[in-house]
Order: sequence, then C-alpha cells, then structure tokens
Amino acid sequence: MRLLCVSRLQSLCGRHSVKSCSQKALKLVHAQYCYGVHGRGVTTLSPLAAAFNSKRQRKINLSLHRNDAGLFLIPELQDYAGFYLLQHQVSAQVELLVQEATSRYRTRKMVTIFDELSDCLCRVADMADFVRVAHPDRKFAEAAEDTCVKLSSLVERLNTNTAIHSALKKVLDEGDVVEMDAVDRRVSELFMFDFEQSGIHLDRKKRQRFVELNESILMLGSYFQNGTQKGTSVPKENLPENLRHVFALDGNKVMVTGLFSDHFSDTVREAAYRIFLYPDPHQEELLSAMLSARHQLANLVGFDTYSHRANRGTMMESPDSVMAFLDLLSEKLKPRVEKELGEILRFKQEQAPTSKIVHAWDPPYYSALSRQKRCSVHTNEIMAYLSLGSIMSGLDGLFSSLYGVSLHTVEMQPGEAWHYDVHKLAVEHESEGTLGYIYCDFFERPGKPHQDCHFTIRGGRQREDGGYQLPIVVLQLHLPSPSGSSPTLLSPGMMENLFHEFGHAMHSMLGRTKYQHVTGTRCPTDFAEIPSVLMEFFASDPRVISSFARHYKTGEPLKESVVQDMCAAKNLFASSDMQQQTFYSALDQMYHGKHPLPAASTTALLADVQSKYSSIPYVSNTAWQLRFGHLVGYGARYYAYLISRAVAARLWHTCFRDDPFNRNMGQRYREEMLQHGGGIHPTQLVEGMLGEKISVENLVDSLIHDLDSSQESLYS
Repeated sequence: MRLLCVSRLQSLCGRHSVKSCSQKALKLVHAQYCYGVHGRGVTTLSPLAAAFNSKRQRKINLSLHRNDAGLFLIPELQDYAGFYLLQHQVSAQVELLVQEATSRYRTRKMVTIFDELSDCLCRVADMADFVRVAHPDRKFAEAAEDTCVKLSSLVERLNTNTAIHSALKKVLDEGDVVEMDAVDRRVSELFMFDFEQSGIHLDRKKRQRFVELNESILMLGSYFQNGTQKGTSVPKENLPENLRHVFALDGNKVMVTGLFSDHFSDTVREAAYRIFLYPDPHQEELLSAMLSARHQLANLVGFDTYSHRANRGTMMESPDSVMAFLDLLSEKLKPRVEKELGEILRFKQEQAPTSKIVHAWDPPYYSALSRQKRCSVHTNEIMAYLSLGSIMSGLDGLFSSLYGVSLHTVEMQPGEAWHYDVHKLAVEHESEGTLGYIYCDFFERPGKPHQDCHFTIRGGRQREDGGYQLPIVVLQLHLPSPSGSSPTLLSPGMMENLFHEFGHAMHSMLGRTKYQHVTGTRCPTDFAEIPSVLMEFFASDPRVISSFARHYKTGEPLKESVVQDMCAAKNLFASSDMQQQTFYSALDQMYHGKHPLPAASTTALLADVQSKYSSIPYVSNTAWQLRFGHLVGYGARYYAYLISRAVAARLWHTCFRDDPFNRNMGQRYREEMLQHGGGIHPTQLVEGMLGEKISVENLVDSLIHDLDSSQESLYS
C-alpha cells in the first residue's frame, strides 16, 4: 500500500500564440519584477530580490512569554522529543482509521478513509525523512531517523493487514456505500496495486519471504550506494612520479576520489578514469545480490521481471515499450553523435595534434572547453548578472505571466525553520489566494547533502469541510551564501538547476487534487519529471533570461549577444549527452530484466550494452556501473528522464516557444496537466494537452526535432 511517499522510493495543445505587446516592451515589463526603475535610470531591487541577495542574520527569541512555534509550525516539534509524541499520535489515528475501514457500519467512502490514513502517515513520515538528512542538530536528525524507522514498520504492518485489503477489494468488486467517481476508482485501484505489490495476496510463507527480500534489497542498496562515493587507492609506485602530486597521498598510497574530468592533462584524466572505475569485487557482489533479490521479489508478486513491476502505471507501461523507445532513439542518435565526436576530435587536436581517437575520458573536458569558447564572455563574468535575487524575481515574473501567481517572502516564527538562512515563500494566486508554501534551503553548510532536491512536507488535498489542505514543500540546493555586499551568484548550470527544482515545486503548488495520495509529484516518475524538465527550456530561452539578468551592482542588463551565446552553448554536443543517457537507461533495463543476466557479471553486461548503445568504446578493466548510485533509487526507471524530456520538448515547441510568457497556454497547461497530480493516468493527461496520441515514434521524433532545432540555432 503506497501510504508513504518515502516508502515508495525508499529514500519527474495546439499551436497558439497571443502577443499583447512587442518583445521589447515585454522585456521591460518583466524586468520590473526584478528592478524598480526610477528617474535618471537609478534602479532598486524588488523586495523578493533583496531578500535573496542579502545574508540572513540569526534571530534569537528574546521574549520571556513566547515559545518557539515548532519546526514547520508543528507545536510538538519545539523540541526533538516531539517526534516521539507524533509517532504516538499517528499510531492512535491509524488504529481508529483501520477500525473504520473494516467496520460494518462505515458511512464514508473507503478511498476517503485510505487517503486519510495516507495523509496522517505522510505528514509525519515525509517531514521526518527530510529532517533526518537536513537538520544540523544531531538530536533532531536522530529523532527523525527513528521516526522514519518506526513508521516504516507501521506501514509494513498495514501492508500485511488482510482485513483492510479485503475491505478495499470488496469495494472495488461490488461498489461502495457512497457512489464512486472516476478519480475515486483510480485512487482506490492505486491503493490496491500497492497492496498487491507488497504481497498481501500471497500465503503466509510467501509474505514472509517478501518481507525478507524487501529488507535485503534496502540494505544492499544502501551499502552499494555508500560504496559509489568512496575513493580508490593504489600504491604510489603504480603511478609515474609526475602524476602522483595531482592526487591525494595517504602514506605509500595515492588516493583517487573522482574522474578529474576538468583537468587539462589527458594523462591525468586517463589515470583517474582507469583507477577510480577499476572493478571493485565487493561492489560487484552487492549490485549482483540487489538485482537478484529485486528479480525474486518481482517474480514472487507475479511479474516476469523487476522492470515489469516498476513500470506498471507509467506512460510506457512495459519494458518492451521502454526498449523499443531506447532502440529507436539510439538508432536516430548515432549519426548525429558521430558528427559531434568528429568535432571533439578536431578540438582535441588543437591541443594535441597527434591525437587519433576520442577516449572515454575526453568528452566532458573538451566539450566544456568548446562551450566556453562558444561564449563571448567567461562564465565568471556572466555570473555577475545572475544573482540569486534577480533569478528569483525572474521566476516570480514568469509564474505571474503564465499562471497568475506571485512569490512572497514570509517572516517565520521562532523555531519554525531548521536553520536561520532558510527563506519561506507563500505562493499567492491573483484570485484563488494562497496556494501553498515553499521553504527555500538554498545555501551550503557543513553536513548538508550536496544534491539538489524537492521534498514534499505536506501534500495538498480536498478536506471534507470543503477547504483545501495547502501543500508545503522544501527546495534544497547547495549554493554559496551571500558574503558582505556580494550576493550569491549563479552559473548558467546552477540557474538551470534552480529552474528545474521550481518546476517540481510549482507542480505541487498548482495541483488541486481530491486526494493527497496523488498530489503534485506523487505520480509516475516519467510524468513527475515533465514540469521540471520543461522549466529547463524556459531557463534556456534568451527572452526569459533577458527579463531578469541584471548586474548585481549596476542593474545593467546582460547584453543580448551574450545571452544568445550562452543559450547556444548549452546546445553543443546535445546528441552525445542524450546518447549517454540512452546507454545508461538501456543498461538499467538489462540489469532489471530477465535473470540470470545474459553475461558472466554486471561488468561484462556493461561492455556488451555499451558496444550497442554508445559511440565511445568500453575501456577494459573499468566498471562504471559500480559508481552509478541511480541504480538504487531509479531501478528500471532511469529512462524516465528521456521520456519526460520528449514530452517537455513537445510542450515547449507546440505551446511555449513562440511566447514563453503566454498566459492562455500557461493556464491551459495547469488545467490539463499540473492540477491533477497522479489522479488521472499520465498518458491521458499528456494526450489531452497535446491533442495527439503518445507513441514510441512520436516521442523519439520529439527529441530528435528538438536536437535538430537546437543545432540550427547554433549556426543561425
């Protein structure tokens, strides 16, 4: 039963253009979301921009009569011990709801009761899952960790509760005491599917085996993921003396902690690649055991492979469709990639004239150099025009144009946030009022995870009293803090990441689902990534960037020619990047396909798959897959990024390319796709928005059309 967001992860229109003003006037209108323009050209920052460009100061609650409000305004969390109170409250509420679900005298819809079960668990478990990784106070983090463990155990008991399973099955088979609509039935079926994925329909012995396999998968995945980050050491004498100084020394050993992809020396990059990716027998054992356990678990609950289990309910639905998509995309990409590799080789020969081949350690370095060369201005100079405050005001202007919503900073109460530099935003609609809240945890600090993430703290849902439970999310990034009079400055890549994460956040904010079980991003991965990937298209559009890119000192706009070059540089070697994602996705499918694997080891299978899906040859005695932590979290669904990108590209080119500030299209996008979350099958939502059937062929065509369009812009 998919009652917990964290338990599922164990942890993605017709042509229409209305232009009400000229592009020049449009830029001026949107620039004023970032800067107020006064006489004689003097500019002042908007309140939103000023808030994010200033260093926040720690505030101390000096009132003798005012207690801390509690983390996320939860009164129990004035202290870390409140997690234990919340555990007790959840257990008591769950018991009452289980009694109601199985009662002969039930008067409410079964799906309403199940969603309330899901909500009471998620509001604590999802919040605790965030706190355990983000809170700088060790006691808070440990109490949150304990809460996650306790609630996971509670969910496991619910997943094996045959009484509530039987009650739900009876409703689906015979009807409910209150008539169900289409959304009621879909959400009920999702609950039932989650039940059956957990082995509820199996006999006692097989259910016990399911629990054992599930626990084993979690443990193996955790150990494997930890191993993906550890460095590799070799004896000093194994390296030429002129290379030893590049890497860290540990006594008589040299420690290599990464691929050194940005190092100017081909020899250093090759050494790092071969050493860091050298096969680790222990990692191989962990990965093989995890894949085997996943396959056994899938078989136990009636699926041919783990990929069949993981992809039911997605837009692709089956591994056969996934592989058909990847095979066709791979075929279309190869001639484009060969052309790009020729360009990389020519660029490499400018540095090393005798070079004859592009090696696996070359593309990241030479493509980065080529992108920098394509820009007329160095990235460090561009960053002065991309202060965090100006970008936040740009997002505010974009959302106002598309959806009629604005972002407002909210003064937090003492104890509400886990760190003093966190910002809180209210998302306000021009007619609907407050849609929800976003906590922005943007700045680096010791112990904070480096990965950019979106966390759902509380899902939106229609309450029985007629009101709406407002969603609460956290966006976590790892940006440098403002320093003195200098604000946080972002590179183009960092700006794109910020847009991406706000795509997830606005999916949560703009959703208005009946049930929290399917709110916002609680939908299949290949659909959940569409809004965030679409935001990357906005972040790469010169008109959008020009609406907010201003020098943080002078307010001077970034030159249009520089903006054009910056956007064009992102499109260099896009086919090669996509081929790499296709290769990773195919390997992920093969690992989670038929077992035993069609090769002696995961490394041998890697070499076979790379020969088919990549234009870069496999390097003997390397095992890249043993460093690929996404195999744990995205098992059999890594391809979802490509599907999401295909749909996002079609949305961009048919709906927003002509006018990225189009209110009519933004409103339609919200109504057709964003507001439904997972309450309607994703294929139905996408087809309703695009006005065409989704197929492998048109998804691939969408990606190829976008690649070819971007290449045309490089030379226009």
